[in-house]
Amino acid sequence: MPSTKLSNLAETLIGSEIVKLGADIKEKISQGNKIYNYTIGDFDSAIFPIPPELENEIINSYKSHYTTYPPAEGIAQLRDAVAKFIQNREGIAFNTNEILIAAGGRPLLYTAYRAIVDKGEKVIYPVPSWNNNHYVHFTEGDHVVIETKLENNFMPTAEEILPHLKGASLLALCSPLNPTGTTFTKAALEAICDLVIAENEQRSETEKKLYLLYDQIYWTLTYGKVQHYNPVSLRPAMKEYTIFIDGISKAFASTGVRVGWALGPAYLINRMKAINSHLGAWAPMAEQNAVAKYLGETEAIDSYFTGFKAALEERLNSIYEGFQQLKMAGFSVDAVEPQAAIYLTIQIDLVGKTTNEGKDLVNQTDVTAYLLNEAALAIVPFSAFGAPANSSWYRLSVGTCKKDEINEMLGKLRGALEKLSAR
Repeated sequence: MPSTKLSNLAETLIGSEIVKLGADIKEKISQGNKIYNYTIGDFDSAIFPIPPELENEIINSYKSHYTTYPPAEGIAQLRDAVAKFIQNREGIAFNTNEILIAAGGRPLLYTAYRAIVDKGEKVIYPVPSWNNNHYVHFTEGDHVVIETKLENNFMPTAEEILPHLKGASLLALCSPLNPTGTTFTKAALEAICDLVIAENEQRSETEKKLYLLYDQIYWTLTYGKVQHYNPVSLRPAMKEYTIFIDGISKAFASTGVRVGWALGPAYLINRMKAINSHLGAWAPMAEQNAVAKYLGETEAIDSYFTGFKAALEERLNSIYEGFQQLKMAGFSVDAVEPQAAIYLTIQIDLVGKTTNEGKDLVNQTDVTAYLLNEAALAIVPFSAFGAPANSSWYRLSVGTCKKDEINEMLGKLRGALEKLSAR
């Protein structure tokens, strides 16, 4: 039999933990079971369709035969529209040569890592967080992992980051954060920016700078009095060291449309463009043309945001309140008050409990399986985002949540909790 040995990367890369969980869910559904599937960071387009104006622009673009290769950096009209959109809504200015368009945020994250990180260089990132562990593995960087705490809403602090700055080439942050739906406070982000600026000021001209990768793909989805902050608005000197990852996927429930953008120093954006051009991960020409037109429709966007955010916030708050009621009833659950994105951070702490059938829940994997089997509730453990395997915290996504099923889901969960006893 011939050897099946492949590259070291292929042999050692870990598959998506969420995809693995998804296989169990699909099996349950194929057997005729109803599952409350709150695992995916996506939308049910029957519940959350893309804006009609954007849909019409896409259709018209295809009818107008926008079907050729786009420029490697993205069409000029879209980069100009992105610059105006960001200036108007965040108050930060970028020239078109400081903007790169790609097929969503993922290739931009990958090319940013590839453009900055060399083998063996330190990359600082918090856990839980989405996919940083895999991107560091791709670049053969040195993982510097910060385990965040509930008291900081699972966001990293300047005090936690400071000891690791020397020699690091990249600090990867996300706000609003996937998987927690929590955000940086103004003071917390200012303190982190001050660390980055001070670290770079003491590096020599021949040394690589410390860059901040700032994933803000959910920044438009904040609720109540929560405000999104970005490094460049707080500290203009950060513009030299910051790469923003952004796009339409979450802001407009357009995950499958595949239009994202990076904002950053022109020389770095140019290198990212070169890497992405070899991947061919360009946003399709028709979608680029459509988004360029749509981003200028201010009234339509404002109207869409109002309805879209209200629907998401209602679901997040309803489930949060349900978890608080379960907690008050004495069950071992908790939740963090919703702040942003499409995620609710929930705790289900059942390790050590015993089922009616006499099966002990020995670890968090047992708990996750029990929730799926007994409550038909599918959620993603924080361990899938790099947190310790014994973490009792989960990500619950409302992107596919039907309002009229929330009470039903909470009732099923309560029933499953009632079946457990202390060991």
